[in-house]
Amino acid sequence: MPRLSRRSFLAASAALSARPAFAATAPAAAGIDVAIVGAGAAGIAAARRLVAAGRKCVVLEAADHVGGRCITETRTFGVPYDRGAHWIHMPDINPVTKLPPRRGIEVYPAPASLKVRIGRRYAREGELEDFLALQVRANRAITEAARKGDVACARALPNDLGEWRPTVEFTLGPFGCGKELAQVSALDFAKSAERDVDAFCRQGFGALLAGFADGIAVRLSTPVTAIDMRRGLSLETPKGTVSARAAIVTVSTNVIGSGAIKFFPDLPPRQLEACAKLALGSYDHIALELAGNPLGFESDDLAIEKSTDTHTAAILANVSGTSLCLVEVAGGFGRDLSSHGEAAMVDFAADWLAGLYGADVKKAIKRSHATRWNYEPLARGAFSAAAPGWQGARRTLMEPVQNAVWFAGEAAHETLWGTVGGAWESGERAADAILRRLGGGKEQQAEDAEAAKRNVKGARTVPQRQRN
Repeated sequence: MPRLSRRSFLAASAALSARPAFAATAPAAAGIDVAIVGAGAAGIAAARRLVAAGRKCVVLEAADHVGGRCITETRTFGVPYDRGAHWIHMPDINPVTKLPPRRGIEVYPAPASLKVRIGRRYAREGELEDFLALQVRANRAITEAARKGDVACARALPNDLGEWRPTVEFTLGPFGCGKELAQVSALDFAKSAERDVDAFCRQGFGALLAGFADGIAVRLSTPVTAIDMRRGLSLETPKGTVSARAAIVTVSTNVIGSGAIKFFPDLPPRQLEACAKLALGSYDHIALELAGNPLGFESDDLAIEKSTDTHTAAILANVSGTSLCLVEVAGGFGRDLSSHGEAAMVDFAADWLAGLYGADVKKAIKRSHATRWNYEPLARGAFSAAAPGWQGARRTLMEPVQNAVWFAGEAAHETLWGTVGGAWESGERAADAILRRLGGGKEQQAEDAEAAKRNVKGARTVPQRQRN
């Protein structure tokens, strides 16, 4: 969710297709404490937390790689290409950047500049300041409206945005939330944490995340087709049944709502409704290799246009100093465009850039690729945004089912939804809840043993602490 300084634009998106440095592990032995469905950020975070507490867990991943919607690959362009999540928001407090990365991984600050294209020229300083001021006013109006009731963001916008209105609506809506503002809860928007400082990973955000999965028991290409809670807990896969004491499901709300995973008994209607009201928006990259830097961008430059309708985009140029440029399409227009296929998406990007920078830009396009996250069966969209009146659905999604199954992922975070950091924190929270239910772990056992020793010596026993 943007909170506009000159840079505060969310480019949270989805991801695909890079392989980790390990293969699928052999099936885990009996006695599994926790089965985790999905090896994205939430699943990796939950597994790390459980393993650190001495619990035995296994991660069941339907894809042939870890990462979920945060994946880097190098096959298409010969350089790191984040097919999904690329922006590392608030790196100073982001849980992912607090961890030591794998050797050779470099995280660096994103530039603090923004360019706005008006026809064939860039906005002058005064025009840019006018736009930023209107953006701030729109943000404040939505926040103020949320204090009175959970209405649609579109209803809260000031009436005097003038000719900048389509641009404000694009940046706050499709570009920031993956949906039009008429489809986004003002309270959800207002509760989202500030994201006005960002960083990038030179080797790709997906590569950074995949490094944290090292040492975790992950069964790749093992989709969970059913979860049975009627007699104990069992998870059905094409490779056999996995029994566990608890489970964490980290797949997207759209996948849950699709019925791709059957639950026995059925999920409570309130959680199914929560998934429907937290449906994923649309956000895709149209990636172009632009030889010779024909647009004259610096490394990681971000540019938007002063648009007149919804058929617009943003461009993140010269990613990490390479010739790779990402044209970002989102919301209803992006969803409709992606339905026409990759070729139509690339054609739009070429025409859009030619309209802003001249027809010669088409001659510089070499290799190309477009993501289509709405049609990826393991994601079915980009990231969640609550429908008007349904911000509370995030809390509902966090409720355990029969004290056996917990949900985690970016949709299960009230302030960091739509981000890898939010997914990571939600995974840790779900793991903590299960640890409280199962009763501690290595650290708790060590503390209990030490307390018993003191008690034998006549000392007063130290009460157990509830661990977060």
